[in-house]
Amino acid sequence: MQQDKGESILINRAQAAQLLGVSSQTLSVWASTGRYNLRYVKVGSRVMYRITDLEAFLESRTVSNSGELVND
Repeated sequence: MQQDKGESILINRAQAAQLLGVSSQTLSVWASTGRYNLRYVKVGSRVMYRITDLEAFLESRTVSNSGELVND
C-alpha cells in the first residue's frame, strides 16, 4: 500500500495546536467532547495527529464568503 508522505507524519498535540492556532487544552476538549471531527492517533497514552488529517480539518472549515454557514 502506497501512502502520501504526509499520511505517516505524526505530530504531538502541542505542535498540532500551534498549527491550528488554538491551545493544546482546546484540542483536548475537542477530543473528549467530539465537538469537531478531528481525527487523532493514540500511541500508548500519547495523542498524536497526522498532518494530512489536520490539513483536511482546515479544508473542511474553509469558507469562501461570510454568507456560508459552518456546521459545528
